[in-house]
Amino acid sequence: MRRRLINSTLAVVLVVIAVFGVSLVIVETRTISSSARESVDSEAVRIVSIVDSRLIGGEPVNPDILAEQSGAKRYARIMIPGRDPIEIGTRPTGEVISGEAVGERGETVIVEEPRSAIMAEVGRTLLIIGAVALLAVVAAVLLAVRQADKLASPLTDLAETAERLGSGDPRPRHKRYGVPELDRVADVLDASAERIGRMLTAERRLAADASHQLRTPLTALSMRLEEVALADDLETVKEEATIALTQVERLTDVVERLLTNSRDPRTGSAVAFDLDEVVKQQLEEWRPAYRSAGRAIVRSGKQGMRAVGTPGAVAQVLAALIENSLMHGGGTVAVRTRVTGNQSVIEVTDEGPGVPADLGARIFERAVSGRSSTGIGLAVARDLAEADGGRLELLQQQPPVFALFLSREVRGVTERERPVR
Repeated sequence: MRRRLINSTLAVVLVVIAVFGVSLVIVETRTISSSARESVDSEAVRIVSIVDSRLIGGEPVNPDILAEQSGAKRYARIMIPGRDPIEIGTRPTGEVISGEAVGERGETVIVEEPRSAIMAEVGRTLLIIGAVALLAVVAAVLLAVRQADKLASPLTDLAETAERLGSGDPRPRHKRYGVPELDRVADVLDASAERIGRMLTAERRLAADASHQLRTPLTALSMRLEEVALADDLETVKEEATIALTQVERLTDVVERLLTNSRDPRTGSAVAFDLDEVVKQQLEEWRPAYRSAGRAIVRSGKQGMRAVGTPGAVAQVLAALIENSLMHGGGTVAVRTRVTGNQSVIEVTDEGPGVPADLGARIFERAVSGRSSTGIGLAVARDLAEADGGRLELLQQQPPVFALFLSREVRGVTERERPVR
């Protein structure tokens, strides 16, 4: 592309020089020839006027006096009737241009100039025109090279940016070149890079969330299947199989919820549900794990509450809080339900050291953890809570108290739907 731009610019300049240069040479040649002829005629008239004035005054006429008074630089021949011809200067050889003038006493003056002198002046003019043309060509080449660099280098950068995008590096360069068309391409590539970056981030986030959220249901399902494998009593097998099927349904719900949140975290499917059932199911699911760790999990507070949300999402949030207390807390874990205003609240607390003072509300940020964990669980839990219009908060750091706030239903009408009078 660089060579093509340089060649095209140079071709345009050469055409312009050829058209205007030839015309200028023709005009200058004619101008110089015409000027030389006029100069010769003018000198002949001047000499003849001097001769007239001297003849009228009876003064002598000789070559030295005429050369001094006329300042003639060319060859001149003065022919006066009845006298010998007078010559000034050296007569040129070869082709000449001449000028002739006749005086009042019949004298004739002929001035001659060699054509070679005129051609020499034409040659000097052509040399100047050629030098200017060469300078114009050099300037055009330099300008073409600069323009080629200005266009080719950005295109090379844009090609490298596109190649980086194709190789999986979505970082936008935010580099502009001062050329509107190229800047538009750079804007599009940067926008594409940002979209690809968001997509890759969403994919990585989905993979991390799935890994974290599916771990607990899979572990619980594995434990139930082990119980089925070791049980001899048919009733026990049926009971454990029923629980395993419930775990499979929960696992399916977790997967669907993760996929829904990956497409649009704001999408919710809130319905009115029995909050006691979700809390009871989670306690039964986690009690074996706590028993194995030599710890207890208990429930207290108001019962018979109905809330508005997605049961599966609420179960996942509660599971994340209970697992967080199991992994990072200590002592007995207490799950307490209460009502505050128009909201149902589930609080989870334990007797452990709590959340470090330097973390505080940052505990819900991704990759933020107080004790060498992934830092994903609480972040996902908050996203799930907010998807259905609820919220997850840290009410107290030491001992830790996490609270899930949900809109509650009273006599079939949710508090947030109740008209204000």
